[in-house]
Amino acid sequence: MERKKIYNPESQENTNDRKIFGGNPTGIFELNDIKYQWAYNLWEVMLNNTWFPKEVDMTRDVGDYKNLTDAEKEAYDKVLAQLIFMDSLQTNNLIDNVNPFITSPEINLILVRQAFEEALHAQSYAVMVDSISSNTDEIYDLWRRDMMLKSKNDAIAKVYNELSHNPTDENIVKAMFANQILEGIYFYSGFAYIYTLARSGKMLGSAQMIRFIQRDEVTHVTLFQNMIKSTRRERPELFTKALNDEVNAMFEAAVKIEIQWGQYITQGQILGLTDGIIEEYIKFLADERLRAVGMEKLYNAQHPIKWVDNFAKFNDQKTNFFEGNVTNYSKGSLNLDDF
Repeated sequence: MERKKIYNPESQENTNDRKIFGGNPTGIFELNDIKYQWAYNLWEVMLNNTWFPKEVDMTRDVGDYKNLTDAEKEAYDKVLAQLIFMDSLQTNNLIDNVNPFITSPEINLILVRQAFEEALHAQSYAVMVDSISSNTDEIYDLWRRDMMLKSKNDAIAKVYNELSHNPTDENIVKAMFANQILEGIYFYSGFAYIYTLARSGKMLGSAQMIRFIQRDEVTHVTLFQNMIKSTRRERPELFTKALNDEVNAMFEAAVKIEIQWGQYITQGQILGLTDGIIEEYIKFLADERLRAVGMEKLYNAQHPIKWVDNFAKFNDQKTNFFEGNVTNYSKGSLNLDDF
């Protein structure tokens, strides 16, 4: 598998011949003539979701943070440290590791947009850290010192490194599943914790920031789910029992890692997030991600904290990612009435 050419005038590839990967694109974005309509619809959604971190008022969080318990502060700092790593990794991964092998111009477009959003999320965490922490270096260095955090980061990066070192068709498909797992599972213990603080009236600015970030993550996981499904239609021979077993093993490993992480940051001391709830929630998310790409559930778990879904909802979010027209989104501040 070779990286696509950025300029390929010899290509005679027509629209119907386009492939998710392994195609022969010209390098020109002919967006009036596209194959994957879902990709262009998703692009429109992402454009209409545009927001900027400094629009979120973090003033109240400064005082709230000082009044958190030691356990709440420690969990908050660890959540930020983990989120910073994942969006930093993903910004580089998409540009350097995934997009060079994707040969559909409409999908190239949204991968670049996603990379922009991941970088924006990294700035969001910087705003959060700068707003509440007296020692920003401590949070940014936590990934070096906290072995639980480091082990989680190492596990996340492993599959991406496999694609980088050995870019085969099979590894590209596995990287799509790895991205679905990253966007659809690994963020969610941290998100749930921030929302739990907000539910008790604390750190509402942080919850509003996460709310915008999670809305972006919904489009990101949708992107990779549709890449997987489109690839299955184009290259069914790649979706062997061996791949299915490997993907299930990836999900099982991710679930174990994320449960351990969620239980580690909360230490059984955060009201509303018991160890059992965290385990059931992560298993539920894994089942949902598998179901979305036509695979069987592993756990048959139930959603134990449905109230967290309210945080990701915007009142005028009425877009169908695949067929509907795009509507605008409000950027109002988060308040307790949203719960």
